[in-house]
Amino acid sequence: MSLDEDARWLEWVTKQFESIAGDDKEIDLDEFKTALKVKESFFAERFFALFDSDGSSSISLDELLKALDLLIHGNETDKLNFLFQVYDVDGQPILHSSSGSIDPDELRTVLKSCLRESAISLPEEKLDDLTLALFESADKDNSGSITFEELKAELENFPEVMENLTISAANWLKPPDLDQKKRQTPRYLTRAYWHNNSRKLLFLCVYACLSLLLFIGAMLQHSHGGAWYMVAKGCGQCLNFNCTFVMVLMLRRCLTWLRATWVVRILPLDQNILLHQIVGYAILCYTLVHTTAHVFNFVQLSEKSEYSLWEFLLTTRPGIGWVKGTASVTGVVLQVVICLMVLCSSTFVRRSGHFEVFYWSHLSYVWVWSLLMVHCANFWKWFVVPGLVFLLEKIVGIAVSRMGSLYIVEVNLLPSKVTHLVIKRPQFFHFKPGDYIYINIPVIAKYEWHPFTISSAPEQSDSLWLHIRSMGQWTNRLYEYFRQPESQTVSPKRLTTSLRNRRQVMKAQVSAKFGENHRFCNIKCYIDGPYGTPTRQIFASEHAVLIGAGIGITPFASILQSIIYRRRKQNCPNCNYSWCENIKDSEMKLRKVDFIWINRDQKSFEWFVSLLTKLEMDQADEEPEGRFLEMHMYMTSALSKNDMKAIGLQMALDLLAKKEKRDSITGLRTRTQPGRPEWGKVFQKVSEEKKGKVHVFYCGAPALAKVIKAQCEHFGFNFYKENF
Repeated sequence: MSLDEDARWLEWVTKQFESIAGDDKEIDLDEFKTALKVKESFFAERFFALFDSDGSSSISLDELLKALDLLIHGNETDKLNFLFQVYDVDGQPILHSSSGSIDPDELRTVLKSCLRESAISLPEEKLDDLTLALFESADKDNSGSITFEELKAELENFPEVMENLTISAANWLKPPDLDQKKRQTPRYLTRAYWHNNSRKLLFLCVYACLSLLLFIGAMLQHSHGGAWYMVAKGCGQCLNFNCTFVMVLMLRRCLTWLRATWVVRILPLDQNILLHQIVGYAILCYTLVHTTAHVFNFVQLSEKSEYSLWEFLLTTRPGIGWVKGTASVTGVVLQVVICLMVLCSSTFVRRSGHFEVFYWSHLSYVWVWSLLMVHCANFWKWFVVPGLVFLLEKIVGIAVSRMGSLYIVEVNLLPSKVTHLVIKRPQFFHFKPGDYIYINIPVIAKYEWHPFTISSAPEQSDSLWLHIRSMGQWTNRLYEYFRQPESQTVSPKRLTTSLRNRRQVMKAQVSAKFGENHRFCNIKCYIDGPYGTPTRQIFASEHAVLIGAGIGITPFASILQSIIYRRRKQNCPNCNYSWCENIKDSEMKLRKVDFIWINRDQKSFEWFVSLLTKLEMDQADEEPEGRFLEMHMYMTSALSKNDMKAIGLQMALDLLAKKEKRDSITGLRTRTQPGRPEWGKVFQKVSEEKKGKVHVFYCGAPALAKVIKAQCEHFGFNFYKENF
């Protein structure tokens, strides 16, 4: 470390110390716990005791600098001494001492605190197994205790951990890296970005040029009316186009059909939602400029006529407009409605549990189009063809949704407030993996339709699955409805329901065995769809990387189940050899699939653990290097392996997983990795496999999508994001 860097670090730590220390310029245990973000009192007390070298029950700046210098800048032996002292529970905490030993009970105490620190819940018997696995591996001389040298020898099996061994929150006391502050080339100016977004960028260029031509053409056509009048007419012509085009981008059935044609290779059909949002913001901008230009024009007209400015704006007296002079009045109403629609469509409203506000405000598009017909004499010419197609789509959607009797026949309430609905599948309902539907459940909300991805495979002919996370008013009502005891749920047809229940007494007795979280039922519902998504292209890929964050696994659950059906397992009649072969399918070009599932907590893995177990069983006989499907599980609440509060636990989990051939957290053969994926390393490994062109499919939080997309651009991978 250079003198300049050392000076910067010293200045930074001093500043941070002063921000948390009290008036006495000392840090007590509670302040220490808050500063280092340590959840468990065990680790807080052990770290505090090691930092407090003079035993004064408080830490001075000098003591803090001494300990942090070891943790951040120390060598492997220094860090290992610190770790050993943390694990030696009954020993005297001395910062640079390596005397003492760790017995099994001390190790169990540490591992129990590690589990709590990483928000992992395991039975006591499993904790005993973890303790014995690590202890027996480290206690080389079978002395009944682990010495410093034995712990050091055990850690040598994890070289990548020792390189960065630290307390994770101690990084908070590292000064910001100056190199990261240096301005790099903006992502949008890189060659990789333009190459990977060529269709979208070309489309936006054509859209911008067309808008400019319409604007200039309308201005020139009305040049006799003055500058403000010309600007208003230019924006008005652009609004004619955009208020129609915004509808074209939401013709879901037409777009789903186009995804199966060559058009998908030219137009950015998979980004129709993004383009819809861009056009929506363009409409807002055009309306604001259009209205402002007319106001200034009316100011000039009011100076030369008998009508005042307010009469021009809010009355029909001046006679402006082709329908009884209503252009100004309808224009003001349109401005207000469009502003409210854009405001209620913002990410803040949609993602904060108020989807219904977005849903109902967006239905005012009917009023917008109706008012535009009255406001502008030429709008109907732009609207008539797309409007008829839109109307036809709506009629078809209503007809399809009301055709046949659809019922929710089974419900499972899963951890983290996820509702698993099993719907009786209509006879002529065909979809592709990753498609989504709109569902209406009258007992929850009579007029509301909400989009959800189908999580079952198309080959599953008898039922449709939906996994719905409770994140808003409607989804919470759905979960709470099925959480109530069956006798308390309100039915609009009590006598019919009662009669049906009497006839199905035996079935009710069987269903009761599943407990309160699993129920058979017969609740009416309606569906509209299916509609296509970018994941329709997965089977046309050569190497697919599927990344699901939390409930974002749902489209990939459908895809993975479809893979099971398409890869039939064969067994040799003369021996025990078995293998998988692809069913002949012109669409199936897949050579390799990497599935990455990122969850915040342990319980979330239970949503699809049975499906993942089946996938592992189908590949049990294949060599790891030649497997068609590789699964990677990440748990973000678990601390990484190079954190002193987790290294012992992660070592024990690795050892026990090798011994039992099963992960202790999920029960799968695939080991659950702590923390977040290092995307650079993940994609580097994918790139080195050379299984063909890589397509990355993602469903989850938008913030993570930006990170993954940037990495895809760096490696030249195609990136697709679920969006509806």
